[in-house]
Amino acid sequence: MAIAGEASKGRTTSESPTRDGAIARAAGYFDEGSFKDDLAELVAFETESQNPERRGELSRYLEEAIRPRLTALGFDCEIFNNPDPRGGPLLVGERIEDPALETILTYGHGDVILGQTEQWREGLHPYKLVEEEGRLYGRGTADNKAQHLINLSALAAVLAERQRLGFNLKVVIETSEETGSAGLAEFFQQQKARLAADVLIASDGPRLQPETPTMFMGSRGGINFDLVVDFREGAHHSGNWGGLLAEPGTVLANAIAAIVDQRGQIQVPEWRPTSLSPAIRAALENLPVVGDSGPAVDEDWGERDLSPAERVYGWNSFAVLAMKSGIPEAPVNAISGWAKAHCQLRYVVGTDPDDIIPALRRHLDSCRLQAVKIVPADRGFFRATRLDPGSPWVTFVAASLEKTAGKAPHILPNLAGSLPNDTFSEILGLPTVWVPHSYRGCSQHAPNEHVIKATCRDALKVMAGLFWDIGTRSAGAG
Repeated sequence: MAIAGEASKGRTTSESPTRDGAIARAAGYFDEGSFKDDLAELVAFETESQNPERRGELSRYLEEAIRPRLTALGFDCEIFNNPDPRGGPLLVGERIEDPALETILTYGHGDVILGQTEQWREGLHPYKLVEEEGRLYGRGTADNKAQHLINLSALAAVLAERQRLGFNLKVVIETSEETGSAGLAEFFQQQKARLAADVLIASDGPRLQPETPTMFMGSRGGINFDLVVDFREGAHHSGNWGGLLAEPGTVLANAIAAIVDQRGQIQVPEWRPTSLSPAIRAALENLPVVGDSGPAVDEDWGERDLSPAERVYGWNSFAVLAMKSGIPEAPVNAISGWAKAHCQLRYVVGTDPDDIIPALRRHLDSCRLQAVKIVPADRGFFRATRLDPGSPWVTFVAASLEKTAGKAPHILPNLAGSLPNDTFSEILGLPTVWVPHSYRGCSQHAPNEHVIKATCRDALKVMAGLFWDIGTRSAGAG
């Protein structure tokens, strides 16, 4: 296991530590190949939190991969059992240099989704890091192992250069994020005093463009549910019974059409958020949502009067994730007795999370669709959060990133996806700033997941600069 601060050696004891020196150490750690080697070690842990057979890997990741790295950086570490039996263990690390200094909390998750080994293209394997054409492939590279490795390695670079951080740091690494962060909220309630801090600065999710730093200050919430139409046992001959029996697929299709129109505009009144203020629209103006990574954006999909950035970062979106009636792989001339769709609403601040399902029930009833049942998913989801883009911490982090990168970062009010940000903002009461190190075309949650090497190197530099600047603004830091 390499330590980032060991790179870019050469400063003598008579030389003063500098910001540039810390950034050079972080870049050297990458250039000498240590970042790739360390990431390969992390990827090799098959930390599938959705797979009960891999539960031991979650503990092993914290004990063998994370604790030694933090201990080498002067952290006191403790691994906790999850208060929720569905969740995996959690690690808390603390490096307290002076109680009078600012305290930063950072976070990462060591668990990954299922490997999907057979679906990866030839030459790749989810748990073996492979380099190809400037990319590093492996399950968990983008989500989230490379991201917390970058942050810990940038901290190591600052420590090696300055011999101290100049601030206090607390680290939380959980192993249940991919199953809804089971137990995280309860754990934070139990450990609220221990995790007290001034701000959360963490990394997850994608940059808008691989070459430009991105910040976001919260995330959309999410809720999953099934729409179920269950009329009768078995299927019945469509010739003998067609026109006599209510057809579940048609009823289900009408329910979906009542929720969104033909271009995906939300029709449930309470699902149309109230928070797309002039300030949020100004923050989203000219952000490059349309880019080279991922599929082409459908310009005529979603809320008609909103820009693409406003639709994905400032508005709610409904999706049918899966749908079935009868036997699609072997259809027969029979009217099915049932139909089901697994659906999701991604929602922003300004939507009452406790009224999402009740509002849908009222809406379907008003459309005479009482036969459609709504079954909430067993798995919990994260609530929507958003820090004011004018927060002093946002301004500070943005200035630091720009100083290192030589360009202004992209600043989002919230991530389009969902994170357990509400546990930090609501339970711990922290302002939250996320600086992601992946990109939108990373195949996160899919076969062939990867990170871009150049983006990782750039991220190491900007995070070393950011941690240096936090220490500099604290009393007594050089």
